[in-house]
Amino acid sequence: MAFFTSIASSLSNLGSAMHKSVNGLLGYEGLEVINPEGGTEDAEEEARKGRWRQEDRDSHWKMMQKYIGSDVTSMVTLPVLIFEPMSMLQKMAELMEYSHLLDLADECEDPYMRLVYASSFFISTYYALQRTWKPFNPVLGETYEMANHGGVTFIAEQVSHHPPMSAGHAENDHFVYDITSKVKTKFLGNSLDVYPLGRTRVTLKKDGVVLDLVPPPTKVNNLIFGRTWVDSPGEMILTNMTTGDKVVLYFQPCGWFGAGRYEVDGYIYNAAEEPKILMTGKWNESMSYQPCDAGRRTPARH
Repeated sequence: MAFFTSIASSLSNLGSAMHKSVNGLLGYEGLEVINPEGGTEDAEEEARKGRWRQEDRDSHWKMMQKYIGSDVTSMVTLPVLIFEPMSMLQKMAELMEYSHLLDLADECEDPYMRLVYASSFFISTYYALQRTWKPFNPVLGETYEMANHGGVTFIAEQVSHHPPMSAGHAENDHFVYDITSKVKTKFLGNSLDVYPLGRTRVTLKKDGVVLDLVPPPTKVNNLIFGRTWVDSPGEMILTNMTTGDKVVLYFQPCGWFGAGRYEVDGYIYNAAEEPKILMTGKWNESMSYQPCDAGRRTPARH
């Protein structure tokens, strides 16, 4: 999950490079750029920003044309100016920021509230997508370690160069977080689809509960024109492999003028697939839960 989130953030910056490479080549007549934050003001001006020299733009666009419809995870060379001074392995470690939610899940006696806290942790990782500068790609065998950050120790290693794959492990007194990661991408010209293929599992130490995550796909928008932004429409499924309980949350797709962006809703089900708790909220703000047999709503912050 962490690597997938980092990859999505990285690939969103492909838009910055391509935008500088090809804007003007296709012209701006009749072009409409949708701003997911809720407006179209200065959209044409955004599309015009940062043009390269004509020869650089043409050569870059000719290079990118052959990748349409392809997986571009590790075959595209990007200019250094769009990078931030950190590696993708370090970006993975950033996602431990809200690990206290896993501590609460481990301490919780109620099996359904345990899933409320755990799913809120996995939702919180999407907040990292809002900072869209690209981290540097790790070399094969590169590692990154974060020691005793709020009691959490994290280590990650780049275990494959092509296709790029990372393995990560985090642990404290309450949980063990393990990830083997791989993504598949599809370049569509002005957008990029990202499909997670790896596995993320958390073991809660108190009761030995094992949680397995299936994240939704991600779509990177406005790769050529306009402000690049990331959306993750689809289902996130978190399953308690020990009891059979599960969380099914739906990430709403972003509509016109930003309608529905960030919104998440769904249910926590028992092993018999009976809904027990309703969860609603926004992945960039907060989540709330409400027992299905009561009218009370309590915030579950992430």
